Amino acid sequence: MTDSNGSTQEFGSGQVRGTEGKPGSSAPAGATPDWEKRFRAPRVSLPDWAEDAPHRSLFVSNATGTYELYAWDRATGEQRQVTNRPNGTTDGVLSPDGEWIWWFDDKDGDEFGIWRRRRFTDAPAGGVPAGASPADVDEPAVPGLEPSYPAGLAIGRDGRTAVVGRSTDEDGSTIHLARTGEPTVELYRHRESAGVGDFSHDGSLIAIEHTEHGDAMHSALRVLRLDGSPVAELDDTEGGTVELGLEVLGFAPVDGDTRLLIGHQRRGHWEPLVWDVASGEETDLALDLPGDVGAEWYPDGSALLVSHSFEARSELWRYDLATRELVRVPTPAGSVSGATARPDGTVEYLWSSAAEPSAVRSTTGEVVLDPPGLKSPGSVPVEDVWVDGPGGRIHALVQRPAGVTGPLPTVFDIHGGPTWHDSDSFAAGPAAWVDHGYAVVRVNYRGSTGYGREWTDALKHRVGLIELEDIAAVREWAVTSGLADPSRLILTGGSWGGYLTLLGLGTQPDAWTLGIAAVPVADYVAAYEDEMEALKAMDRTLLGGTPQEVPERFEASSPLTYVDAVKSPVYISAGVNDPRCPIRQIDNYVARLAARDAVHEVYRYDAGHGSLVVDERIKQVRLELDFAERHLRG
Repeated sequence: MTDSNGSTQEFGSGQVRGTEGKPGSSAPAGATPDWEKRFRAPRVSLPDWAEDAPHRSLFVSNATGTYELYAWDRATGEQRQVTNRPNGTTDGVLSPDGEWIWWFDDKDGDEFGIWRRRRFTDAPAGGVPAGASPADVDEPAVPGLEPSYPAGLAIGRDGRTAVVGRSTDEDGSTIHLARTGEPTVELYRHRESAGVGDFSHDGSLIAIEHTEHGDAMHSALRVLRLDGSPVAELDDTEGGTVELGLEVLGFAPVDGDTRLLIGHQRRGHWEPLVWDVASGEETDLALDLPGDVGAEWYPDGSALLVSHSFEARSELWRYDLATRELVRVPTPAGSVSGATARPDGTVEYLWSSAAEPSAVRSTTGEVVLDPPGLKSPGSVPVEDVWVDGPGGRIHALVQRPAGVTGPLPTVFDIHGGPTWHDSDSFAAGPAAWVDHGYAVVRVNYRGSTGYGREWTDALKHRVGLIELEDIAAVREWAVTSGLADPSRLILTGGSWGGYLTLLGLGTQPDAWTLGIAAVPVADYVAAYEDEMEALKAMDRTLLGGTPQEVPERFEASSPLTYVDAVKSPVYISAGVNDPRCPIRQIDNYVARLAARDAVHEVYRYDAGHGSLVVDERIKQVRLELDFAERHLRG
């Protein structure tokens, strides 16, 4: 979502040195190192395909050096670039009839904008003409709807009907029915978070997820007719001491079929259930699989494609609804980050492992989409480590340079979310550290997904401090096991991982040699004041109220509270248009570091919550590697 133009940089030395050709680097001086090739190599997402025109697909690729949307006509093999914006585009939806491509038009990564659309056949082979913006070519998809943060989109099979979810600070959540040539109708409005789930196959019903009860981590479900009248409601947060979440997975792909596939947490983890919204009947699939389970329909509605995530790996299964037979869909060991069943029954999936780059594969054995050009080098596999912690066993993933024994300089690379988890999947960032001689440890702390509802929901009230207890336990293992050199320990992460980095440097000042925080929460109160409304709702859920209602919790969880205790050099990078971790609260934290002449460097770039531009991302990684090399050497 950015390039290097317009960025600013603050350095104590005023100089930046590259890493190529230094000890531990993977390439001689002058050659492109492997770590950089991993970022530059063309990547593709799992192609989405049109339900009623399955030969038409839409995917995302960085082939031009910026992540953009591409149209793919499988019948002819032609691939055409759809969007061409300086800071990239990744939010796009293909209409079920295959005629329209919708894409979200924000400004420089601020995530606030409108949906635009163009016909599938209007995507020029070379993308948008030079000097033109896609906004100059593509019409607003829903004229009259003001800019907002997106909150879901479902497009009807007729190509002219859509349900659009919006979120703004002023209105909260609203959901609108749009028909080409007709006035837009508001179907739903509430202050709390809500979003569009799915359209029924015949276009008569709409499923939404909402949090009217005030718990942003556990949604309830409502089904509406097109006039906004309710059909059914399902809420697992009512009447119990433990609140459980629900999610929309999709209506059955059959006309007149009122079955809705949903996800629930009633047995302590995510798993699918079939809910007939007309009769109220619930069909519990009771799949005997540990960990989190998701699903989607096969195109004829007779079976489900089941995705199963357990202990940082994932796999696929086929569940026959008539026979209740569960059959494994063969995939290699590693992680499946997306999968879809095609009309002919084959399954396409996006797969990778920590050692092998991602690829779109098919159960036929072929690679479905293989972009031309530079191929990404591989990396080293992950090792699984389980450490006893204050809240239970903690799962960590470890990568270390091949053939090197410890103790090693070690990077604790903390994932964002917080409702996310690190997995055995390919990641160019950790691989870059390994190439430079570092061990990398990634911790699936309490609050992470993939280890059951209790592990995820443990993150309440003592936000940040809970995760750091788990990180500290894994740090102790890394040192006592001989993996990590305690005098060369880096704490780093982006987004929530950046937040935990700054909080850890202040609350555990003797544990870390230096910290590198990307797009972090740094001043929790100011972040709450400036962030998008959906994240305000999440923070109220995590901390139990607003800064005015629970000031002591915000203070205890804010890195700004502990900034004067920070001893280690700190590097911070931030997007000036970031709506998730806004720039003002980072500036507040940096000012406190500067006031006492603490060693720190700040890099600001003209974008939002990260970058979709390959050169910009490489620049940021190079700055981080350089910062670590200088300060660890010193």
